[in-house]
Amino acid sequence: MDTGKQDAIEATIDIDATAEAVWKLVSEPGWFINGGAITTHRIETNGAFSTVHDAIYGTFEFETVTLDAPRYAAFRSLGGDEWDDPIPNTLVEFWVEDTHSGAIRLRVAESGFAAFSEEEHARVINTNTQAWDAEMLAAQRHLSGK
Repeated sequence: MDTGKQDAIEATIDIDATAEAVWKLVSEPGWFINGGAITTHRIETNGAFSTVHDAIYGTFEFETVTLDAPRYAAFRSLGGDEWDDPIPNTLVEFWVEDTHSGAIRLRVAESGFAAFSEEEHARVINTNTQAWDAEMLAAQRHLSGK
């Protein structure tokens, strides 16, 4: 692993919703697999492992690492269809936090990118940074009703 490469992506958004509503969304494995609008997935669960089926983007596998309701959820992405990011896998963590304004702050960090090959690293960082911006906005629209 190259310790000089960027290892993590972080994003934050404030949402006018309850912590429980935000938790209900972020505690679902793969909720962020969509085209910028929250969609329903078929999910098969076997212990800590889930297979998420998206009608457009295909099948993805996740390991649920930690669920600490209603404040912290962590999933390990175990890959997806052949076009998806190759191994190594990433850890996706969500924090649900109160703000002074009464909104709920949703934070995400996806880490593990330093283990990607030189050829894949820049592409995966760029793609996933753009994706998290879109997914956080989708969560805000979905939960705020905006």
